[in-house]
Amino acid sequence: PLGRSGGRVGGSSDATSVSLSAFAYVYSELVQYHQGRAASVSELERRLESAGYGVGLKVLELVAYRSKETKRETRLMSMLQFVSSSVWKSLFGKAADSLERSIDHADEFMIVDYEPITSTFVSVPQDLGQLSADAYVSGIIAGVLDGAGFSARVTAHSVDLEDGEYSKPNTTGMPPRKDKAVFLVKFSPEVLSRDAALDR
Repeated sequence: PLGRSGGRVGGSSDATSVSLSAFAYVYSELVQYHQGRAASVSELERRLESAGYGVGLKVLELVAYRSKETKRETRLMSMLQFVSSSVWKSLFGKAADSLERSIDHADEFMIVDYEPITSTFVSVPQDLGQLSADAYVSGIIAGVLDGAGFSARVTAHSVDLEDGEYSKPNTTGMPPRKDKAVFLVKFSPEVLSRDAALDR
């Protein structure tokens, strides 16, 4: 997991944790690398998603191995809960803030993070105004889901916070966030029909 205070998670020097400053530096270099090779904002986001996808496949293997689970998730909601809890804790040292189902579309779910690590310390320049710095994490989610047999299109969105929606004491000295990351997960029809068949 990533250390949130600039140090290590829980203040330990555990070999499985990465300092926040090291991650921020490597992620900055990753974004700059792909930015130099992308012709548009959408292509840059696709490149970041693609970079995260391979990580997601490996994270699925690692989390499954470490949990020593012998059963595989076969239900859609169970898999999403696995992603928003176990996978999130493995990557970021905490569970996602919420998992929601879309009211309008049965095939869409949202994973919400009020403090996404990939965009907390990123300032997007004016010429890349609509860039979602969290596209890398959406690629990780897609990799985990595809690796488990739940093919889905995952996109990252920055959504403004409503008044009183989220308040946390500011200990970082940075201005409080005015937005949250929403990872929209849209499952393929085959996944939905398979899940419906399991209900019968």
